[in-house]
Parts: sequence; C-alpha cells; structure tokens
Amino acid sequence: MPKRSMKQDDPLDDFMRRDIALDGTTKVVYVAGTGPAVIVMTEMPGISPHVARFARWVRDAGFTVYMPSLFGRDGAVPGAEEGAAVFQRACVSAEFRALASNESSPVTKWLRSLARFAHGECGGPGVGAIGMCFTGNFALTMMLERSVLAPVLSQPSLPLNNPAGIEIAPDEVRCVRERLEREDLTVLAYRFEGDKFCMAQRFAAYAEALGDRFIGRVLPDSAANTDLAPFFERHVTTPHSVVTAHLIDEAGQPTIAARDEILAFFRHRLASPRSGRCSN
Repeated sequence: MPKRSMKQDDPLDDFMRRDIALDGTTKVVYVAGTGPAVIVMTEMPGISPHVARFARWVRDAGFTVYMPSLFGRDGAVPGAEEGAAVFQRACVSAEFRALASNESSPVTKWLRSLARFAHGECGGPGVGAIGMCFTGNFALTMMLERSVLAPVLSQPSLPLNNPAGIEIAPDEVRCVRERLEREDLTVLAYRFEGDKFCMAQRFAAYAEALGDRFIGRVLPDSAANTDLAPFFERHVTTPHSVVTAHLIDEAGQPTIAARDEILAFFRHRLASPRSGRCSN
C-alpha cells in the first residue's frame, strides 16, 4: 500500500462511495477490496486518514471493507474544534447511547443489517467487524447477527460515565455468550494501559460477562504514537487509539503487532475453501 500523509485530508478515492439503504435508513458506506466482508467502524470524530489507513490494511489482507460513515467529515484530519462539535452531536444523537450502561446503541441494528447485506454480496463463511472508541462495543452487539464471526473491540469507550459499564443489554450479552460457546468463537479486544476512556474496569466487565471467550490485550502507554492530530492532542490526553491515531507504523512496534493479530484473526475466522465473491 502506498504511503499517504496522515496530516492531510484523505480523498478516499480508492474506495467506492455507496449509498446503502437498510431498515428504512440510507447511509454512505465506503467499499473496497475483494474477499469476505469486514465492517470497519470509525472512531470519533470520523473517518480520519488513520481510520482509512487501517481499512486499507484490511483490504490488502484479502477482504472487502465496508466502512460506514457514522459521524464527522469523511476523510478529514480531525481538528480540535470541529472534532469536539462532532463528539457533542453524537452524544445527543438518537442513534447512540453515549451514557447508558446495559443498553445497545440503536445504530447497531442498522449495522447488523449491513453485515447481513455485505455477507450476501461477498459470500464466504461470514463477516468480520471492528469497532473503535465510540463504536468500540458495536462489534459485540453485531454478534446477534449470525453472519458476524470475527468481532474486534478496539478501545471500547461507551458508556462514557461508567468505567465498569458495557454498552449492551443484559439479555443481548447472554445471547452473545451462548453463541460464542455454541460456535466456539471468541472476541478480541484492545486498550492502552493508561487509557482514561477505556479503563481496566471495562475489560474486567467484559471478562465477567463473556468468560474465556473474551481475549483482552493491554498495550503499554510507551507504545503509543505521540505525533497527533489537533483533536487527539487537545481532547485525548492519554494513549487511546490502538490501530489508528496512536499506532506507530514501524516494524516491531506493539501497535503493529496488534494490527497483525487482528488481520490474522479475520483470516482465521473467515477462511474458506473458496474466496468471497465480492469485487469492488
């Protein structure tokens, strides 16, 4: 993959911009690649160059990426003021439950439909999904959709006001755990040790809810990139974004090891004797 600047807006011109209507709601989804589908859900405050870079890594690993636009200005380097405004709007949006423990955000219903739609387009045994930050828990709720086989939770940050809370209803998490046990599946999750938005209490809550089906990885704060966009520099004052803004793109770095483990997880769960039929 050619190197792109993380300090300039990304035109996303190597993705197909599609308007996908599901459940009576139309959202922009950026699609690229071939093979089984992976849903890449952006962190706050939107599809930044770092998020797009991660999506390209997934694409180049042999998957069809579906990257929905959920908030923010697509492709933008997150500015401090603009990013804060996006965050505030999302916190009061009917689509999200930023402050509610034990409750799934309504947008996850649309995302489950997107997974089903993507699986229908791409084939293969199933779909992968990764959420980050504000969307971090969404991949877990998406396990209620049978096509989702490979959920990854990167620094899941909701609910914002309860470090030990998880953003999924109790009956839903029970259904997810039963499915994980029944189908011998696992959930991968990542956080930095000193992350103030995704603290140790949250991973403990996931472990209690999911047992040994939950595989949590904790990276040292020293592994985080310190050359940050204005939004992160001002508003995210601890290491946070494992595979995007705080990733150090150098061989041997713990964040690169985390990226590679995620890609291997997708390959393992979505492997099939025949490749997916998507071609975008």
